[in-house]
Amino acid sequence: MATKNKQRNYAYIDGNNLHRATTLADNPWKVDLRRFRVLLEQKYRVTSAYYFVGAYDPKHVDLYTALQQYNFIVIFREHGINLAGKKKGNVDADIIFHVMRHLFENEPFDKVILVSGDGDYKRMVEYLIKIGRFERILLPCRKYASSLYKSLTARFFSFLDDPGMRVKIGLRTEIEKGS
Repeated sequence: MATKNKQRNYAYIDGNNLHRATTLADNPWKVDLRRFRVLLEQKYRVTSAYYFVGAYDPKHVDLYTALQQYNFIVIFREHGINLAGKKKGNVDADIIFHVMRHLFENEPFDKVILVSGDGDYKRMVEYLIKIGRFERILLPCRKYASSLYKSLTARFFSFLDDPGMRVKIGLRTEIEKGS
């Protein structure tokens, strides 16, 4: 494994969870995705950031383009033709599959950063900790974070809605309004 400065970590982001948890919080805010990508790279040594968005929706093409410009790898949830647009974009299984596939195929990375407050990842997180391949879960919002993560030591999680973090990754217009 690489030293801390040379670490190559992969981030797996549940885009819907990130968006909903921050915009529906008691004190709603929006993440500046460009600045968030820089934070992932500089603070968490993320070389590849996989952003899972659910099923493709042409209404959001500007978001997909921006994500790619900010160096996210955009992953869409596959749906049958008859279900596209009617089914929620539940990406949990896709994220777990990608993490495990990257481990199994010996991808050149050191540890996993997970961005979600969804408790469905708890077993995977525990396993990754056990094998020494987990860096941190970034929970978008205290209010919507699964209680399943309460058993983790503070070394393995951070809240994106902490005031200091919001200053770093919140949209400037949100910060200027005092949100």
